[in-house]
Amino acid sequence: MPRSTRNMQRRGKSYYYRKQEGGREKYVSLGSDYRIAYAKYRELKASGPSLGSELPVRKVVRQWLESYVKTARSLEGQRKAAQRVRDYLVPFLGEKPIARVTGEDLRAYRLWLEERGISPQTVVHVLSDARCFLNWAETAGYVTRSPFPKRVQPRIQERPPDRLSEAAMEALMRLPEPYGFVLRLGLGTGLRWGELVRARSDHVKDGMLVVSQTKSGKVRRVPLGHAPELERELRSRVGRLIPFTNPGDFNQKVRRLSGLERFHVHQLRHTFACEWIASGGSLAALQQILGHASVVTTQRYARLSDEHVRVEAERMGGKVGKIPGRSWREASNE
Repeated sequence: MPRSTRNMQRRGKSYYYRKQEGGREKYVSLGSDYRIAYAKYRELKASGPSLGSELPVRKVVRQWLESYVKTARSLEGQRKAAQRVRDYLVPFLGEKPIARVTGEDLRAYRLWLEERGISPQTVVHVLSDARCFLNWAETAGYVTRSPFPKRVQPRIQERPPDRLSEAAMEALMRLPEPYGFVLRLGLGTGLRWGELVRARSDHVKDGMLVVSQTKSGKVRRVPLGHAPELERELRSRVGRLIPFTNPGDFNQKVRRLSGLERFHVHQLRHTFACEWIASGGSLAALQQILGHASVVTTQRYARLSDEHVRVEAERMGGKVGKIPGRSWREASNE
């Protein structure tokens, strides 16, 4: 049986070839017999690009932003996608017909991005948007198959969580209000900055801090039972909990007050997660508290520090690999 394709669809008893023409979807009847329909589809595909596929990338990507991105991403995600299209995709591929984009074009795109001096993580995000756009173009009928090649994404070296040291936390806890409270709240809840600035005292219910406006769009509840002093402090406040909005200004002020040369507010979230795991908290609970869609994201916090590994090895006291009933020396003399 021939392989099916996204652009050959069945409607009722008949098969149709979907193509883009004049900015609209058109369907060409291929008949009701699958083998005959697939052969006709192959002929149409081999005859050349469909009408509309000669449109330049800059015009087609605008439709991607207006249809797919607006319905599938948050406002912040829409803003970032539009910025990546404006700054990178259009300058490099904007005038090329969408149907003539090849895998080599995308490899050259990656090299061009790396020459811009942007971070490897940004390169990954920009290429991911290009892949999403081309997959959508295939679904929409602008191309018969996405040309995005395998193994074009750069490999990112995994970095350990950017947690605060004990000395850094002590320095931060000595800061005056309202900075001290913001730091205590971040370290005690693991909230993102956007969630912190929207938090209110009336969001504390039944020992939980209810977070409604989240990155995933799902309501989640952060327990406060592990931090009773913080819970009492939250109940004593009224209205908005955080009197700041700009994370950059907050970071700079904290650095000046604490004497720490390197601090950013997201370190509070990393530190909360690392402390949770080091204290014996479960990975599943941490995933729910942090609001991660996948446990894979949460697992990076489960990789213990070198100090925790050393302490655990000393606790084992040579038990691992030992032959039952005999010492290493006895076994080696046999």
